[in-house]
This record gives sequence, C-alpha cells and structure tokens, in this order.
Amino acid sequence: MTTTVPVLTRWFDCMDSSDPDRVLGMIADDFTMSVQFSKGDGQSAEFVGDRDGLIRYLAQREKSTLIHHIDVGAVAGEYELVLGRTTREGVFEASFNATAQLDPTGAVRRLLIARTPEVAFAR
Repeated sequence: MTTTVPVLTRWFDCMDSSDPDRVLGMIADDFTMSVQFSKGDGQSAEFVGDRDGLIRYLAQREKSTLIHHIDVGAVAGEYELVLGRTTREGVFEASFNATAQLDPTGAVRRLLIARTPEVAFAR
C-alpha cells in the first residue's frame, strides 16, 4: 500500500531541481541526518550532521542530474518512510530508502537515507 508522503515528496523534488538548497528551509532547528551513499563495488560514504552537515552534503552533490522516484510511501505518526529509485537520463542508477521524523510544524527533525546501486526492486 502506498500512502502520500508530502514532506519527502517535496524534499526529493527540491533535491532534483537546479536549487536543491531549498531543503534548508524544510529542516527543524534540531535537525540531524545520516546519508549512507554507496556507489557499488564496496565504495561508500556516510554524510552526517546537523544543518552544517546538510550544507556539506549539498555542496558535493551533482545538481539536476538524478531523478528520485518514490515507489512506496508510508506515514506512521510523525514519520514518513519511502522506498524508491534514482534514475539518470531515464536509466536506473540506485535504490534508496528514506525515513524522516517531522516536528509538529512539518519540519524535518531527523533524516536517514540509504542508497545502493547493488539492489533493484522489481516494479
């Protein structure tokens, strides 16, 4: 079952745009994140931190090259969870999971994202 996940949908829409820094306006004052990023073949990196960590993550990203597709979404109280995939020029690049904890205003307090090109979920 797929549920609408408005915050993560907006987050990835921003990330896919030419101005991904707009996500900085979506985070809470006590924001903390971890992005586990695998390029495959055992090559991976973790990007962690608060607002400054997110700024560092955004600075190293390619802009407007990957498109995030949310295939399954769920909301459980203050949490939004998604399973999706990224594509480059329409071709599969990686699968990802993302979990966001929201504050009462809908701002992102916690964000955990994991991605890998090693596992593709059948569609």
